[in-house]
Amino acid sequence: MGKVEWQFADEAVSLEGIIAIQEYLGIKFPNDYVECIQINNGASLEPELFEIETGAEKVFGTLLSFDKDSDEFILDVFDDYKATLPADVIPFAFDPAGNLICFDYNNNGISPTVVYWDHENTEAKETLMHEAGLSAEQVEDLAREHLTGIATTFTAFLEKMHD
Repeated sequence: MGKVEWQFADEAVSLEGIIAIQEYLGIKFPNDYVECIQINNGASLEPELFEIETGAEKVFGTLLSFDKDSDEFILDVFDDYKATLPADVIPFAFDPAGNLICFDYNNNGISPTVVYWDHENTEAKETLMHEAGLSAEQVEDLAREHLTGIATTFTAFLEKMHD
């Protein structure tokens, strides 16, 4: 693995700005991500390819932005997708096809894993409960079927990047 190069970053984000977003989401981002996002807010990455646990190759698009005026503002993206995302899953990046790269806090509230969320054929959890008569637990299990593991940490995710 070579060194990653961040490109086309938005303005730097303050630690206070990151803390405010963490408080809104009710989570704490991993330190390696916080250090990265402060200077690489909204950036793309080179090399941009990575593999998910199934062996499929995916493409990194951009980090979500901490700039409230951005089309990819992290809280707007979270709010747009929270009806279909599994609980405890927080997006931090897009791929070019509109899928999300996320932190999954499901097993560990302090050290989340990095997962890939495929948006194809996802439905709002409320819709599934009302129209299909599924329980909240069943709906959550279905939502989790759209996740595929990538790495145990943000740093390990970056180390997977290749040409």
